[in-house]
Amino acid sequence: MNDDALKTAKELVAKRFPDCETALLAGSVVRGDATSTSDLDLIVIDNNIMSSYRESFMEKGWPVELFVHNSTSYQGYFKSDCERGRPSLPNMVAESIVLTGHHEAKYIKEEARQLLAKGPAQWTSKEAAVKRYFLTDVLDDFIGSGNRTEELFIGNALAEQLGEFVLRMNRQWTGTSKWLARSLKRYDEDFAEQFSAAFEHYYSTREKEAVIHLAEGVLHAYGGRLFDGFTLGKEGIKDGR
Repeated sequence: MNDDALKTAKELVAKRFPDCETALLAGSVVRGDATSTSDLDLIVIDNNIMSSYRESFMEKGWPVELFVHNSTSYQGYFKSDCERGRPSLPNMVAESIVLTGHHEAKYIKEEARQLLAKGPAQWTSKEAAVKRYFLTDVLDDFIGSGNRTEELFIGNALAEQLGEFVLRMNRQWTGTSKWLARSLKRYDEDFAEQFSAAFEHYYSTREKEAVIHLAEGVLHAYGGRLFDGFTLGKEGIKDGR
């Protein structure tokens, strides 16, 4: 734990939120993997505020990401984060250290841990089919593309959709950017290494075979490619129209 980060966070809370119910410090400075561009992630629960907000600013040389809630608003964010399968706020709260308000923090942190342990809801068969269809679509775009610039963007989209598909089909939390890589590693370290190796090989050589093999293997485990016979929204169409 960075002593300067902790000191700055405590002083900031004392100055701006002296009467808050609790304040938590999360992020890379708490996990011990901070970089030169890391910021301070501060979660404040203060019942003097009417609605939640997020604010970014500099404090004594530190970039600060401030997330302010009251004792009910944070629950709505917990719920929406979990519904989309990306528990950003629960993760921050669960990993955080308490700056002030230990009694209130104990219950909020336990609530976050229970949500994370439960995992996201299983996709319905319809949701899974839609995701499988669009994964098939982006894979076909990737295979067929001959334009290097377009292909790079398609490859990025394929990586995001493929990672999300694997995780959610196995009732695992997902994320974007670096959090997708971390979620894959947390779920299955061997698969995460295969995933990384396939895309690294593609980006360095432009050879697609390893990525295609990886994606087709994932799709095969859940029924294969999906195109012929797929419909979306057809239920509302009446005969004769």
